[in-house]
Amino acid sequence: MPKHKLNRSAREQWAIDGFLIMKGVLSRTQIKRFSSEVDRLQRKYVVRNPDVQNSSGLDRRNILPESPIFHELIDHPATFQTVLDLMGPHIQLSMAEAILRPPDPDFKGYIHTDGGQALRHIRVTETSWPIQLKIQYFLTDVSRQNMGNFTLFPGSHLRPYPEGDAPINAHTPGAVQVCANAGDAAIFPHSLWHGVSPNKSRRARKTLIYGYGQLCFRTFDFDGHSADVMKQCTPRQRRLLGDLGSDWRPGAYFYSPADQEKVMKGPRRRKRI
Repeated sequence: MPKHKLNRSAREQWAIDGFLIMKGVLSRTQIKRFSSEVDRLQRKYVVRNPDVQNSSGLDRRNILPESPIFHELIDHPATFQTVLDLMGPHIQLSMAEAILRPPDPDFKGYIHTDGGQALRHIRVTETSWPIQLKIQYFLTDVSRQNMGNFTLFPGSHLRPYPEGDAPINAHTPGAVQVCANAGDAAIFPHSLWHGVSPNKSRRARKTLIYGYGQLCFRTFDFDGHSADVMKQCTPRQRRLLGDLGSDWRPGAYFYSPADQEKVMKGPRRRKRI
């Protein structure tokens, strides 16, 4: 499995287009394991839920407590170096999400930016560290358009989002529906206009999304983790989940611990037993 570190061409694409597509970051074994876990969550929260239609999709946030398998992507060796290259070492995990989008020819898709109303009005320069970014891991092949594709507008991370205008979607001029193989991943910042296309295929599209933010910002999907989750993680994973190595104190998240770069950039260590 490849280890990715940004070269000049990738840095230029990130600065100009606002996204990267990384090929083959997950092995076939990993794809199968993660896909099986998403299916399990679909059965747990949709199929067996009397208040939800069985045909509904899944959008499950904060999936780390659901299975230790999901911990593997917190700092996956095929993508985490790229996160550090783009964001620097003073970061945290802000979200972990599982999505299953079943076929739905009536769904028109949608486009948005991340981070709510405030971050929609905040954009960074081409050369600065991102405030936040996401990695979307594809668990199913999306080989042609209108299969529930991840959809984006290249270069839109530097432009104001058109609030108040007619809604934009996957078929608005300028939109690009990403065609990818299972095991590929897309990396993009909060300010990129992105979303999903209709799924007119015959099978569900499955993805996992992991978000990262600078340490001084609040997380998206959780406000801390249980002792059970933390004890299953490596030192670096615990740091990314908010364990600073000492008790909280005022200003704790403004200035990183002295060993922050060592923990972030060091080798991936085994989990505690």
